[in-house]
Amino acid sequence: MNVLLIGSGGREHALAWKLAASPILQTLYCAPGNPGIAREAVCVDLDIDDHAAVVDFCKDKEISLVVVGPEAPLVSGIADDLKTAGIPVFGPTAAAAQLEGSKGFTKDLCDRFGIPTGAYMRFNNAPKAKAYIHATGAPIVVKADGLAAGKGVTVAHTVEEASAAVEDCFEGAFGEAGAEVVVEEFLEGEEASFFCLCDGESALPLTTAQDHKAVGEGDTGPNTGGMGAYSPAPVMTDAMIERTRDGIIRPTLKGMAEMGAPFTGVLYAGLMITSDGPKLIEYNVRFGDPECQVLMMRLKDDLLLLLKAATDGMLWTTSARWRDEAALCVVMASKGYPGSYAKGSSIRNLQEAQAADDVEIFHAGTATRDGEIVADGGRVLGVTALGRTVGQAQRKAYEAVDAIEWEDGFCRRDIGWRAIGRNG
Repeated sequence: MNVLLIGSGGREHALAWKLAASPILQTLYCAPGNPGIAREAVCVDLDIDDHAAVVDFCKDKEISLVVVGPEAPLVSGIADDLKTAGIPVFGPTAAAAQLEGSKGFTKDLCDRFGIPTGAYMRFNNAPKAKAYIHATGAPIVVKADGLAAGKGVTVAHTVEEASAAVEDCFEGAFGEAGAEVVVEEFLEGEEASFFCLCDGESALPLTTAQDHKAVGEGDTGPNTGGMGAYSPAPVMTDAMIERTRDGIIRPTLKGMAEMGAPFTGVLYAGLMITSDGPKLIEYNVRFGDPECQVLMMRLKDDLLLLLKAATDGMLWTTSARWRDEAALCVVMASKGYPGSYAKGSSIRNLQEAQAADDVEIFHAGTATRDGEIVADGGRVLGVTALGRTVGQAQRKAYEAVDAIEWEDGFCRRDIGWRAIGRNG
């Protein structure tokens, strides 16, 4: 099979790394890719926003499957255009991708089909949103409705902080994503990520993970796209997984089908495990980043066969097996992230850092300059390790982090602290 992978981040590097191991793969292409992905795939200079150009490329290279990594192309309808051209694609249609493209859409879906989530209201202007916040009180959560690269969410501990977040949205801090705002109940509990492959009717649960959104240690400071992750998540017991499947995933698939937008692809449920059980925080319609890195490290089966089964509507014929070891990913980011940061600083010693067994360094925001790797984004590297426990995986990951020479980089030093506190 010839496969085209779309994207250029750490998630896509992890997918490329796993896809490249498939015995049924002939050639793996990636558009646009990054220096790390270039070790696994043929990177092509293809404008992924030009859907016609993507279709032409697929026809020219006899692509058997397109795997879409990031959410933006899915929300803009790339899967629709590929399917219209007769090209198999792993990823939802634009209508189904609204599960991530509009937080208000997802909250309305939950309300309609009885899916447990926090109470909410939708607003298209600041005065009404702020009036609701003053009447409800804090803590409270303010979200830009659309795609904001993981940065459009404010967990406000005061009314003033929530009101400021509303102003940021409507004053354009998140572009068109903030044209509407969802204000929702603050949920108490522990977060977890739950992933399923879906073929429109059935869902194949994958393993669990937990990520660290906040930039600061102890899960403090502003939210980011993710500063690290680990798998499995101890909070997701077998009983909690069953409750999530029955109460959240299955009603979602049934509801989307009833609405004429059956969901095919990865359904990523961001959960809050409360005293009342799992509640949905939000959906993503692609693999998480950096959760994908830890999932791919633990997956024992052929990823390409699994994605093909989902695309062909044949998930009921397959299953997924996972390594017993835990996996942990530490994100190294440019100093200043998630605010402003500089690009172009040199990163050295990567080969030596990943020389240890069961350590992989996935590239996210990197580029090459004069033959060396340089930083080219906010989140730059995902240093990922396997271990018998989360604690051992953490030690191995930080040993690799410490071997990397990058003066302008930083990372959190406590990734996995909840699991280690619980199980070691």
